[in-house]
This record gives sequence, C-alpha cells and structure tokens, in this order.
Amino acid sequence: MLTVIDPTTGSELHTLPAADRSELDATLGRAQEAFDGWRRRSFAERAAVLRAVAARMREDIERLALLMTEEMGKPITEARGEVNKAAWAAEHYAEHAEEYLATDVIESDATSSYVQYLPIGPVLGILPWNAPFWLAFRFCAPALMAGNTCVMKHDPHVPACAAAIAEVFEAVGAPPGVFQNLPLQTDDVATAIADPRIRAISFTGSERAGSAVAAAAAAELKPAVLELGGSDPAIVLADADLDAAAAAIATMRIINAGQSCIAAKRIIVEDSVHDRFVDLLQERFAALVVGDPREETTQIGPIARDDLRENLHRQVRQTIDAGATCRLGGELPDGDGFYYPVTLLTDVEPGMTACVEETFGPVAAVLRVGSAEEALALANDTPYGLAASVWTSTERGEWMAADIEAGQVAVNGVVKTDPRLPSGGVKRSGYGRELGPHGIHEFVNAQQVWIGPSTA
Repeated sequence: MLTVIDPTTGSELHTLPAADRSELDATLGRAQEAFDGWRRRSFAERAAVLRAVAARMREDIERLALLMTEEMGKPITEARGEVNKAAWAAEHYAEHAEEYLATDVIESDATSSYVQYLPIGPVLGILPWNAPFWLAFRFCAPALMAGNTCVMKHDPHVPACAAAIAEVFEAVGAPPGVFQNLPLQTDDVATAIADPRIRAISFTGSERAGSAVAAAAAAELKPAVLELGGSDPAIVLADADLDAAAAAIATMRIINAGQSCIAAKRIIVEDSVHDRFVDLLQERFAALVVGDPREETTQIGPIARDDLRENLHRQVRQTIDAGATCRLGGELPDGDGFYYPVTLLTDVEPGMTACVEETFGPVAAVLRVGSAEEALALANDTPYGLAASVWTSTERGEWMAADIEAGQVAVNGVVKTDPRLPSGGVKRSGYGRELGPHGIHEFVNAQQVWIGPSTA
C-alpha cells in the first residue's frame, strides 16, 4: 500500500494500493502491444491526443491542482500554474514534434543518404514528488510524440496525482496502453528496468537514486536520461541591478517551498554590494507568507515530508555551528505539519554544509567574494552542475556563462524550465537533456539510411 501523509497536518491523508508483480507484467505487456499501433500513427494523429489531454487538464485545473496541494503541500496558486505548464508541454510537442524529428539529408557516396528518427518502444519514467504534473509531461510529451509508449512510475507520496494523470489520457480516448500509471513500490523498480519490454528510462530525483537507476539501466544496455540534484549558484556582481536580482533570487529560492532542483541555493555576492543586497533579500524574505497551501494568500507551504524537514534543519544547524550567521528563520516551528521558516544564512564559507550538500527547502546561503573571477571559481566549486544565474552586465554575463559548469545559465533572469529549451545537468547533476528539440531526440533511433544506384 502507498500511504500519504498530509504535510500540512502530519496526519494520514489516504492510502492507495501499490502494483504487484502481476500488474507490472500486465502493464508492460499493454505498453508493448500498444507500441506497434502508436508508432505507425501520423504526427497529426498523435498531436490530436496530446492536445485533447492538454485541454482536459485545463478544464479540470481546480481538482488536479488540489491533488498536488494535498499530497505534497504545493501552494494552490503554484499548483494551478503547474497544471497549465504541463498542458503547455503537451501542446508544444504536439505543435513542434514533426519539425524537431524531421529527416536530415546528408550527402555521401550514396545516391541518397539520410538520417530518420524512429521510436524505440516503451519508455519508463521514474519521477519524484516535487512537481508531479510538470515532470510527468516533461517526460511523456516528447516521448509520446516521437511514437514511443510511456509507463510512469511516480513517487509513492503522490499516488492520487499519478492516477489522475493517467485518467486524463483515458478520459480523452487515448489508445489503451499508450500512457499508463504503474504505482510500484521502490523495491520493484529494478525489475521494471530489467524487463526487455522497457527500452529506455527517464529518471528525475536524487543523486543516490539516480546512480542506482543508471547502474541498472547500464547493466541492461538501455539508454537513460538522468536529471539529478543541484547546488545552483546565483552570482550577483557589483554592476547588477540589485533590486531586480533580489526579487528574482527570492523567487528562485522559495518556489515550491524551495523544493526544486534548479532553485538558487548558493548566492555568491561581490563584496562592494554584499551588505546592500543582503538587506534587500532579507526584506523580501521577511514579507513572504508561510501557511496553509490551500489558502490563496499562501506563498510558502510545508516541506513535503517530516524526514526531509529534519534533514533540512540539520543542514541549517550544522552551517550555523560552523560559523554562519542566521539573519532570518533557522528554527523549527511549533504546531502541526512539516513547515519550515524562510531562512537566510550569511557569512557562509566553502565547506560548510549548506555549500556542500543540496538544501531542499526555503534556505538561502549567501557567500561573499572579492571579484567576478572569485565568484566564478566558487560557483564551479561543487560536484553538481544543474543550473546557475548571473547578475551583471549582459556582455559580461554571456562571457561568464561559457565558463560556468552547468546545464543551463540565466543572465539577469530567473532560472526556469521551458518546453522550448533543453534542460539537464553535467557532473553529478546527471546526463542527457529533456525538453526542446534536444529532449525529443533522447529516445529515438537515429537511423542512417544509405541508398545505392537502382538495380531496376
């Protein structure tokens, strides 16, 4: 059984059945059977299904958003935005998949030679709890439009969200088996990866779990895309617009109560503007409303689970004990639920816990540097490489981006995922790309076709 604890109250919300081995076998069988028909459908026919799914989600946005709010504590206003963003991903690939997968004609010694992009079969998506709808469609929209079928193993803490996503496909009349929810216990995931009917794996989650998934996929010689953790830097230099930087970095740090892989976590500020910037950031943090995520005015809800909150608090206390200054927050609140206050740590130094580990919550660590060169070196001083932002002149920001070890860099803007642009990491933040034209090429057979002179 999959038991969900309401992070707002700490009490049991609901319990849903997990899939057993026989259900796993039946699900993969349906995915394989559906593949032959789905791969032969035209782009227009596949697009019609994705557009219908997007429309259905927008029509049912209130119910779907509330499921996220109840199961993992996302503020209702953010949850609505996530449903709309998931629908956007479906619509984007419905519109652009044929263009992204257009045949490439390449001249050679052949009469004609080209590369065509063909589907490979059922793809297993192993997904986390922090963005249940968006991450599902980031995985499935490109894979489905490429002609693959999708099996979604969602996080056991969001089973109602997972079931609702599959129900949307059923409601619009998608061919049976094209997209399925498979509510496995974690112990059964390796069995699914090893099954020969699964041809590729898409994983989003922690570094530790991603390493296990990568090893299991490699043992079966199956391609995988991994989007793992991050300790993303936000660099603020002396010539930055400090007000704009403070507003954007505050938003990046507290979106989804800070429970985002691409959230700004290490804020690296040039010495001459450090104190002014910290004051601006603290002012914005102090004004944020922490509360019941069902309320329209709430900006920060609870941490998704009690164990995650305890780990976050450990990271904060260890950083303070090592010499950091706590300017805001930093204490476990009384009362029900898994709330954690917005926390601002300054005087943070490399090697402190908040710099070494990924902090998954509304905790900002500010580091002081003497120059842009020192900021760049510090930004890269991490085993992670998911995303980064730079606040400076446009020219210098573009120059610095080329030397930042990250999969995406925003210059004077919020780091975000966008269906039009590729997303992913380097180093221990994973490999492969999702979204944009790059994402849809991850799970296709780039087949070379060489044609000689006609023998007729």
